[in-house]
Amino acid sequence: MSAQCEVAGKQAAGVPMNLFERWLTLWVALCILVGIGLGRFFPAPFQFLGRLEVAQVNLPVGVLIWVMIIPMLMKIDFGALGQVRSHWKGIGVTLFINWAVKPISMALLAWIFIRQVFAPWLPAEQLDSYVAGLILLAAAPCTAMVFVWSRLTGGDPYFTLTQVALNDAIMIAAFAPIVALLLGLSAIVVPWDTLLTSVVLYILIPVGIAQVWRYFLLKQGQAQFDNTLATLGHASIVALLLTLVLLFAFQGEQILNQPLIIAMLAVPILIQVFFNSSLAYWLNRQVGEQHSVACPSALIGASNFFELAVAAAISLFGFESGAALATVVGVLIEVPVMLLVVKVVNATRGWYEAGQLGGRP
Repeated sequence: MSAQCEVAGKQAAGVPMNLFERWLTLWVALCILVGIGLGRFFPAPFQFLGRLEVAQVNLPVGVLIWVMIIPMLMKIDFGALGQVRSHWKGIGVTLFINWAVKPISMALLAWIFIRQVFAPWLPAEQLDSYVAGLILLAAAPCTAMVFVWSRLTGGDPYFTLTQVALNDAIMIAAFAPIVALLLGLSAIVVPWDTLLTSVVLYILIPVGIAQVWRYFLLKQGQAQFDNTLATLGHASIVALLLTLVLLFAFQGEQILNQPLIIAMLAVPILIQVFFNSSLAYWLNRQVGEQHSVACPSALIGASNFFELAVAAAISLFGFESGAALATVVGVLIEVPVMLLVVKVVNATRGWYEAGQLGGRP
């Protein structure tokens, strides 16, 4: 194992859940209130910001998304890909859930709940947009927060690092085709040029910048890398909160008119989280993986890279779209739901290991 991979693995094992992460749902709720209030009483500045676009990319949001994403991507050591063989069964489960089950199951759940069950209570003109937002959310596996969830379950830090690095590498090539395919099957037309632009701007370029920056910082020593990442982490938090305020400033009127929209959008997200995490957890047990591998494998399939989903939704459909709102609902429920999943996998460790001792392969 490379020295950098070993250091990163140790960091992943000891990542604390900071104040912002622990109370993420509260901060998002406050951003909803602040954004709705500002959008209602001071609409002109937000309308001006909404018009600052180049090739359908909103410039203020583009900058904010880069500030959010790059610090997270700097934590990823692609050298960890060499460890794939150590737990190939767990990696196989992770890839199957993230790239086959998760996007397809979300598309199905979106069709059931948005176009069927809740359709009479949702704005008819936004139904396709809501479905698109949910698909975008499911097509982007978690990157940063999975390290926190893994630590809270005693997950294997090296496996966690490996699966995140592998998922990020796959996401560069697979995100656009999967989104385009599922949106096409849902009869939602999305321009390929806009989708590819989003991939280049919000995946390819940030990954390149993050990895080059990571390389030069680590050459200056681990302390320099840690200090820089801590500073960038604060900027990332501010950028996320500002993005949410902007979104809800545009979405405020719709939410005030139909406040139950958020609850209705949360239903398919919640079902998807519990379904994917349970399936990944059970499959890992069936193939005989250790509990410390099953936990991060289940958690990455349940969590989302919501920063990418939000950015892509805004680029493809705009600030005021149902797609943007649907992705933000994912942010709103992320922490409390994932903490519940963490509690479940911790509480069932005895059941998991008893199954292995009972003669599973």
